[in-house]
Amino acid sequence: MGEAWQFQLRISVSAELAAVLRGDPACTSHEALRDVLHRHHASLKCQFDAFADYVSEAERMGPEKYPLYEWTRKTIEAPEKKARYLRSFTVYVDSEEVYGKEVADPLQSELSTLVSDAGIISVSRFDTNPANNPQPPARER
Repeated sequence: MGEAWQFQLRISVSAELAAVLRGDPACTSHEALRDVLHRHHASLKCQFDAFADYVSEAERMGPEKYPLYEWTRKTIEAPEKKARYLRSFTVYVDSEEVYGKEVADPLQSELSTLVSDAGIISVSRFDTNPANNPQPPARER
């Protein structure tokens, strides 16, 4: 019997919508998006902000305890990567960043209907299968 992988959805948005959503976590400025998220008990977190939070926590607690600290710090400091991650939002469901197929499928379907609607560019789906995901970089020595 195969493993039951979990999933994560992300949306990419225009720079203009990203600036609005980062300051409006309830998505009140985008009614259709707000309604979809509400129906699925979901919320958004800007990936750049999540990375910056990780770096900040690592610096407070000791970077040696955070294996992705160097990679994450370099990522948010690189202008082209910063621009990309400022426009990418992770979809959390019930405050969880990964969830089952039965949750991801209908949510992805509804979010996909919003693509091209007022700044939503794409909806992406990722799974927890290590074969489908790059492995963390080796620590720099």
